[in-house]
Amino acid sequence: MRLHKNHIRLECLKPAERWTRPTGEEVREVLRLAGLTGGAAAKKLGLGAKGDRTVRRWIGEDSNIPYAAWALLCDFAGLGEIWRD
Repeated sequence: MRLHKNHIRLECLKPAERWTRPTGEEVREVLRLAGLTGGAAAKKLGLGAKGDRTVRRWIGEDSNIPYAAWALLCDFAGLGEIWRD
């Protein structure tokens, strides 16, 4: 398992067709790098009124983060446009 310098596996930073879903800890780390709380991330992602609960479910691994949401969070965190080769 190869990690990005910020404790995110490199396979989680790939275009969708080669992407490995991040763990809850990796979601938490991307939020930290982006300087976002769960509520702020939910607003930036347009998740609606109960979006902070959705983000908590991603962190708790109760539900899977969609690729599009992950890719945007990675961009907000300064990890680049992972959807591009």
